[in-house]
Amino acid sequence: MVERQNDSVSALIQDACAQRTSRRDILKRGAALGVASSMIGAMITVNESTRVFAQDDPIVIGCPYNLTGALQSIDVPAKDGSMLAAALLNANGGVMGRQVNLVVENGESDLTTVTTITKKMVDSDHVVAFAGLTDTDYVRAAGQVAQENSLPFVNVGATAPILAQIGNFIYFVPFGDNVQAAVAAEFCNEQGWKTAAMLVNDGTSYTKFLAEYFKERYTMDDIAGEIVKELSYKAEDTDFSSQITEIKGLDPQPSMILASAVPFEVGTLIKQTRDAGIALPIVGGDGYDTPSLLELAGAQAVDVYFTTHEGIYGDQSPESKTFTDAFNTEYGKMPDSIFAALGYDGINLLCDAITRAGDTDGEKVRVALSETTGFKGATGEISFVDGSQIPSKSVAIVVTKDGKFELVKTTVPTTVPEA
Repeated sequence: MVERQNDSVSALIQDACAQRTSRRDILKRGAALGVASSMIGAMITVNESTRVFAQDDPIVIGCPYNLTGALQSIDVPAKDGSMLAAALLNANGGVMGRQVNLVVENGESDLTTVTTITKKMVDSDHVVAFAGLTDTDYVRAAGQVAQENSLPFVNVGATAPILAQIGNFIYFVPFGDNVQAAVAAEFCNEQGWKTAAMLVNDGTSYTKFLAEYFKERYTMDDIAGEIVKELSYKAEDTDFSSQITEIKGLDPQPSMILASAVPFEVGTLIKQTRDAGIALPIVGGDGYDTPSLLELAGAQAVDVYFTTHEGIYGDQSPESKTFTDAFNTEYGKMPDSIFAALGYDGINLLCDAITRAGDTDGEKVRVALSETTGFKGATGEISFVDGSQIPSKSVAIVVTKDGKFELVKTTVPTTVPEA
């Protein structure tokens, strides 16, 4: 028994020296074997020192994305943007003279799978950080794994402010739902839309938070909007006829419909609403920013407005133009979703922090991320101010017109509900 234990300890030491195991594994295996804390600390030091001086090794970043299933219409473009960013960085010498390798894994739009692949990236791929995912519930699952392992996680597209509560290793590329909901409510007020029916997917955190923040801002005294009807549906629903019938039966009719929906269902919801003869403006959030909206709704995608991220609509900044031109060169088409630009910014933001940290150590990169000021991305400028892990950014308002998305304006809200 003692001989077997000694063999196991010897194997652990060899794995640590050869970088075949992570800090987390050293701690777990060492404790299980009854190794003295001083020896465990020494092994961690050897392991991390070897990593610091292995300058020819690539910088390995984990990119969990839902490449199939319900979220694929926005995660696939985000993945493409991330891959483009890494390719451009590597073509220009990499980061600190090292190539950037992305480990892309498919979460299959399944929470258990997302957790599994994130753990695999930590334990088997030995990633130094993460950048990926576009939905609140999936970032929550993956972000907890990253936080537990003290690895930075750059959230590419999920917008619920509550995600920052996972811990101090979670940083956002996008604005928060409270910001985009405030912009939507203020835009409705500008249009004179003073009454609203709300239709909400009650099965996802994103749609529920977005609707709650919209209601809060819309009903504040300066707008004094009225929610005349609140309706919900299940995440798996594909038939919205009963809710649409209730809205159609309202007398008087509301000024507009706030439909808080996820990407894969929004086109169907809009088509069914228009097929029922309802011509009211339909307003939503950045979950509408998917080509599937136009594909599924077809000619019925009329008078639909949504808040989203700047970068591919209207006049472009130099950074946005660089991104769209490079994307077109790489993939032979222009990006058809803003999530491609968010994925691109996620890798560049993380690698900027690694460069400023001068190291891939998780804590050092986290500190560098927290100190980010004036990072110019394709989706706008990013700064993390006063300890916030969510940047303050402008919001684009887009309308469906002639079978395409067209920018109405880019703005910031005057009042934002508390996160």
